[in-house]
Amino acid sequence: MRTVSCNALLLKCAAECPAGTAKRWHEALTLPQHATHQLQSALTHQAENGSPMQYAYVHFAAPVEISTDDCHSFEKIWLALTGHHAEVSRLQLVMHLASSPAQATASTHYVVETDPEDGWETEIFKWYDEEHMPGLALVPGCWVARRYLNLDHSPRSFACYDLASLDVLKTDAWLAVRASAWSDMCRPHFTNTLRTQFQSVER
Repeated sequence: MRTVSCNALLLKCAAECPAGTAKRWHEALTLPQHATHQLQSALTHQAENGSPMQYAYVHFAAPVEISTDDCHSFEKIWLALTGHHAEVSRLQLVMHLASSPAQATASTHYVVETDPEDGWETEIFKWYDEEHMPGLALVPGCWVARRYLNLDHSPRSFACYDLASLDVLKTDAWLAVRASAWSDMCRPHFTNTLRTQFQSVER
């Protein structure tokens, strides 16, 4: 029973479940009594592999100790509610940048998960933290940018963005950040990469 401090929980389910399922799951969790937490869920009808995908996050206001056994228990709760298997991971926050104006609503949640190639983790993480994520966070329509380390499952690097719309990913400002020389150097050394555009976002 390995216990670690984490900033969020992430549930991944490769199935489309009824509206409100993530909320019911969140309400059924047994979490530390002192922990202030918030649910965020995101759904796409068709991920890169052609299948639906649902992610549910439990964001903690402060780091919380969660054990491996806790994660297994949370997975079983989802299975009992939906009949679908899910994977629950603990996430450690590396960076959180927010520029959301009052009343802003994110309709798109974009996630990039990757394992750096051997020998490239330091360079890729430096690129993420010093150039890539700060640059994307300044793009109009990018309300929140976060980068985590997945402490339980691969891919290890987990970057996610709350966007005003899917069109933000096509803007000149977003594409310019992606097209930097440092980006071109780092991106070929991504492995096990998953890019997912979620069209439905709820809190």
